[in-house]
Amino acid sequence: MGDAVGQMLAPAVGIAISPVPLIAIVLMLSTPRARANGTAFAVAWVVTLGAITTVVLLFGAGAGADTDSGPATWTAWLKLALGVLFLLLAVKQWRGRPAPGHEAATPKWMTTIGSFTPGKSAAMAAVLAGLNPKNLALAIGGAVSIASSPTTAGGEAAAAALFVMVGSLCTLLPLGVYFLGGERAVGTLQSWKAWMGAHNAAIMTVLLLVLGAKYLGDAISALTS
Repeated sequence: MGDAVGQMLAPAVGIAISPVPLIAIVLMLSTPRARANGTAFAVAWVVTLGAITTVVLLFGAGAGADTDSGPATWTAWLKLALGVLFLLLAVKQWRGRPAPGHEAATPKWMTTIGSFTPGKSAAMAAVLAGLNPKNLALAIGGAVSIASSPTTAGGEAAAAALFVMVGSLCTLLPLGVYFLGGERAVGTLQSWKAWMGAHNAAIMTVLLLVLGAKYLGDAISALTS
């Protein structure tokens, strides 16, 4: 299990520091339907990320089993594709970074969050977790790393649960601060929003470069061994 956790931790952190879901839930928690919408958003995020992870693990069942030839070959090719994708995303992230002292442009749909219902909030979380290219690639990458690790089925399940929880911190932490933070909650959440908007591009660029290099290295090592 330790190997599975170590392999999936970086992709999970990459999902957790995604600025768009964090900014979205912070905005939701500033509306009259804060409790219902924020809770629906967070729950849908966890469920969607969990579903993606489960599907990949089921598809890759046995990929990390101990055999003479090592993990299944398809996992190496998928890691190769993910490595290239992460490098391309790193370049895109850096080129799209905001100017010094400015926040990244906010998507237009965020201006309508005040009129969201719990159902629409949940649907938005599902879209951001399951269809956003960066988050989807990170989710698949983390799940593949778990599936191809030499661990038991119980170890995979535990690592997958931890992966989902870490990857959901971008929604669970703001929700927790809102419910437990009292009067200071709004100021705290707004400061998080501002910090993520100002520094996320640099952090994500470095993380994506590291992940891209790692997945490419793992794939090349597996395919040439």
